[in-house]
Amino acid sequence: MATTATVGNKSLWAGGVAPLKASYGKLMMWFFLLSDAFTFSGLLIAYAFIRWSAPAYKGNPDDFVFSTEYWPIPEKVYDAFPGVHGQEWPLVFVGLMTFILILSSVTMVLAVEAGQRMDKKGVVKWMLWTIIGGIAFLSCQAWEWAHFISGSGVATIGDVFINGRWVEDYEIMGAGLSFNQYGPPAFAALFFFITGFHGFHVLSGVVINIITFFNAANGMYEKRGHYEMIEKVGLYWHFVDLVWVFVFTFFYLI
Repeated sequence: MATTATVGNKSLWAGGVAPLKASYGKLMMWFFLLSDAFTFSGLLIAYAFIRWSAPAYKGNPDDFVFSTEYWPIPEKVYDAFPGVHGQEWPLVFVGLMTFILILSSVTMVLAVEAGQRMDKKGVVKWMLWTIIGGIAFLSCQAWEWAHFISGSGVATIGDVFINGRWVEDYEIMGAGLSFNQYGPPAFAALFFFITGFHGFHVLSGVVINIITFFNAANGMYEKRGHYEMIEKVGLYWHFVDLVWVFVFTFFYLI
């Protein structure tokens, strides 16, 4: 005789018991984040293999110059700050970007906590600050990309094949997908792809946060009797912040 597994008076097959005490929406969000984590892991592992297969600069850091012959020193690439000219501020700007994104994660925690207390005003306030933090991060990343593309000077990258002919001692300023002044071609290509992929996730998160912000302000979640949507959006936002920690470590510190 077939039997049905039960917990208390609820059938496991009747939809009455939530796996791991998580709702269907939360569980699906966890599945999505897990699959996304595999994607980012693959990209960062590929970066690590390419990074460590390329020659490293072995001289005095003070004598470092950009070259396609070796991987650049991060402190020499990311040393600019908006409004500051002629000075080197290694990793200060990207450190500010990281601080902004982590701070937005804190405001998201406060929004979730307010939702658990059914505090509509608190949810709206902290979601707004989270949105501002996300937009600020994207603005910083846009400036960093613009500076990375425009470059900080002219560099000779050696002989290259362009338009069907070899050009000796080709000079370039800034970065593109094919050539860049900082190092091997793969350096800029990986930077654009991985930081751009993460930036797309941040942009998606900001859009979703704006939608949930207006829904909360209009009382939609209050009418439902819960703010679970804020918790699901919060999971995504925390994931984006966590991924940035690894991107920051791989690109800017190592």
